[in-house]
Amino acid sequence: MNIVDSSGWLEYFTDGPNAEFFAPAIEKPDELLVPSLSLYEVFKRVLQQRDEGEALRAVTFMQQGSVVDLDSRIALSAAKISVDLGLPMADSIMLATASQHEATLWTQDADFEDIEGVRYCKK
Repeated sequence: MNIVDSSGWLEYFTDGPNAEFFAPAIEKPDELLVPSLSLYEVFKRVLQQRDEGEALRAVTFMQQGSVVDLDSRIALSAAKISVDLGLPMADSIMLATASQHEATLWTQDADFEDIEGVRYCKK
């Protein structure tokens, strides 16, 4: 299973320089988990930069994967990860979600560069 963090989704949607890096994970929705936090972050960013219609299209596309809601188990695991690794809240939630589901986290966020279970591509 795979999880693409919000920056990866945005990179893919804008056909940025690292879009091809994220394509293998995004284009296999049957192997894709989408944290509900990613829906929030991507919807918000697209809404700010484009419009509500584009934002809705983006999250509809994302929901082809299996959406994973933030539950108490993931929240507590994320808090521990945040303390142990010094990661911000959103990053910790992404990593905890990946860990709980034995998924690979795909990202271009330098905070994840040397973390096990992460596929990192420099921005």
